[in-house]
Amino acid sequence: MLLLSWNVNGIRSAIKKDLKTVIGSKKYDVILIQESKADYIPIELSDSGYHSYVFFARAKKGYSGTMAFSKLGPLSVKYGIGEKRFDDEGRVLTLEFEEFYLVNAYFPNSRRDLSRLDFKGEFNGCMLSFLEKLRKSKPVIVCGDFNVAHEEIDIAHPKDNVNNAGFTSEERAWFTSLIKHGYIDTYRAFVKDGGHYTWWTYRFDAKARNIGWRIDYFVASNELKDRLTGAGILDKINGSDHAPIYLRLD
Repeated sequence: MLLLSWNVNGIRSAIKKDLKTVIGSKKYDVILIQESKADYIPIELSDSGYHSYVFFARAKKGYSGTMAFSKLGPLSVKYGIGEKRFDDEGRVLTLEFEEFYLVNAYFPNSRRDLSRLDFKGEFNGCMLSFLEKLRKSKPVIVCGDFNVAHEEIDIAHPKDNVNNAGFTSEERAWFTSLIKHGYIDTYRAFVKDGGHYTWWTYRFDAKARNIGWRIDYFVASNELKDRLTGAGILDKINGSDHAPIYLRLD
């Protein structure tokens, strides 16, 4: 099974670049989209051949949002995590399959002035509780834009970004606690070295210079460890300031 996750930073603009080709290739069994910024599937993707699901931000039009495209119809679909303040932003969309739950998540950005750091911390706590509740019945894969670079190896200039949004001690500590609860950063199961990122600012020619952050992840519960056969970053695909990422399971 081949899964793809991508923060498209607006699905309408991504369609004008490589998103339509990615979906049209039919290469991926499930495609998970974050920051879709839309409350419907665009007409260009309406005949994709995938089952499609939309969870949009009710609180603010054109903000946040998640989508999913799946070849196989899921057993169930969950919209949100049961907390209105987070669910109103359309941040979590969960597909249940026979052998695992697949959770598509767009984690809050703590913002440059850290004005949303507490909000993100509360979201993180609720997310872990949500994942652990799902995990009682079957394994879990959670993917998406976590808006945090976990370790120094995951960011081009770690010393310059200490306690900046996405690299605060609080955000990084939560990711560490997630791993300690029995979850695997699947990319690090296959790639041990640095210099590989999933997000680059549009400024300063950052992508060409590879000055980036790895903030997009597929994280799997330990029960799936022996089924992981590959993970990677598709940094040649265009359409967003994020690169798509993939996970392969046997």
